[in-house]
Amino acid sequence: MNWDIVEGNWKQFKGTVKSQWGKLTDDHLDVIAGKRDQLAGKLQESYGITKDEAERQIKLFEDSNKDFRPPGAS
Repeated sequence: MNWDIVEGNWKQFKGTVKSQWGKLTDDHLDVIAGKRDQLAGKLQESYGITKDEAERQIKLFEDSNKDFRPPGAS
């Protein structure tokens, strides 16, 4: 998963993130703005997990969404 693509298409991707991590609020998603490190920090904060666990969850998320393509991309 290319986080540059995710960041550039964050509006389309927010729903996918929200469905994976329901404790993240719209305000959290606005702060994250497609930045992987911000996502890790908000996961730690919202779920009370370690940095390693946040990274593990993000890796699983990346693996399950590796075929994400922004609308109109070939």
